[in-house]
Amino acid sequence: MTSKLWSFVTPGIPDDLFEHLPGIPMSQREIRLQLLSQLRLKADSVLWDIGAGTGTIPVEVGLLCPQGKILAIERDEEVANLIRRNCDRFEVKNVEVIEGSAPECLHDLQQKPDRVCIEGGRAIADIIQTAWSYLPPSGRVVATAGNLESLYAISQSFAQLRAVNIEVVQSAVNRLEMRGFSQTFAAVDPIFIFSGEKLD
Repeated sequence: MTSKLWSFVTPGIPDDLFEHLPGIPMSQREIRLQLLSQLRLKADSVLWDIGAGTGTIPVEVGLLCPQGKILAIERDEEVANLIRRNCDRFEVKNVEVIEGSAPECLHDLQQKPDRVCIEGGRAIADIIQTAWSYLPPSGRVVATAGNLESLYAISQSFAQLRAVNIEVVQSAVNRLEMRGFSQTFAAVDPIFIFSGEKLD
């Protein structure tokens, strides 16, 4: 599926096409592409995006999987409205924005996931544990860690849950930028991307 704003079938929407707010996290394009590849989406996947931030993942998945369903979970009302606006910008109709704090709000969701994307959060271990309990066999969790504490918590959670087919990728992205009169390469903050599956 395409939109007027992004008329291509390939993912990787440029960051500047999304509306964003100061201080609100946004998965940058190169990281987003890694996340999407690790999710291993199907045409009719049900994705829980926990800590959806600006809404870049819900928009990309909504366009890639028009028969799928995306639940974008965000605790802040202003940020939740930002996700809605970005979905409207790209004419994405299969995203439902849920205002609530994870993991508590996950118990109230009507549609159970086969894919879960977790982008940070202080209670990331509890979020993984709770989301995992709703996954079917062979369901996948993809989680990101931008600091040592999250890295340890995700690693420990995957071990406790006996996740299989675990992969860990650390991104190292540099972008060409103008600095004064010169073009130089600027590093995007490195991030670890974990993925794992629930045992049959």
